[in-house]
Amino acid sequence: MSIFVQSKSMIHCIPIQSGASLTLDKGEKLQIWSEAGTQVSDLLLFNKADIREKLSSGKTLDFEESLLITAGHHLWSNRCNKMARITRDDNGRNDFLLAPCSQETFEIMYGHVGHHPSCFENLHTNLSQYGIQPDDIPNAFNVFMNVQWNEAGKVSVLPPTNTPGQILEIEALMDLIVGLTACSALDSNGGSFKTISYQKVVAAELETSPTD
Repeated sequence: MSIFVQSKSMIHCIPIQSGASLTLDKGEKLQIWSEAGTQVSDLLLFNKADIREKLSSGKTLDFEESLLITAGHHLWSNRCNKMARITRDDNGRNDFLLAPCSQETFEIMYGHVGHHPSCFENLHTNLSQYGIQPDDIPNAFNVFMNVQWNEAGKVSVLPPTNTPGQILEIEALMDLIVGLTACSALDSNGGSFKTISYQKVVAAELETSPTD
């Protein structure tokens, strides 16, 4: 007979204000966490078989009928397919409204002069090995980001509420290319920058004897 067990791969650490990319096979899980807490990670998903299919904030918010996407919800593609399921969310506060911070974000909103690390740059440079170009980058799922709004619709970005060791976990529902960042926007991360860690969780099949 066969049984299935969950095995975890090597833990990878994304340095502050940088990014990473990886692939997930259908059925594999990805865990994302910030050891120190109060740090955001931008998450992107692309269909490994056709990168024109990608994560859609609009479709996800439509089909999940919620502005607050958390455990039990799905992340949907621009082709109305479920790309991943959120299987664990220790914090429960994430954002799907705001675009990845970019060079223009810091120039227009903060008057920054000169180059500034950004999630947009870190996403497209790390995903370029899969043929993904800057214009292919959609709105990301902002893991742990604490975006609030008032009755008039005014949006504000508050410090993340995630505490050290809290995890967000997704399960791939198709073969995926994944982009991740340790966010580069100071306000989004409570005034300081920290690392983000991630690891795959793989279901492995083990053979056992009938007497086991």
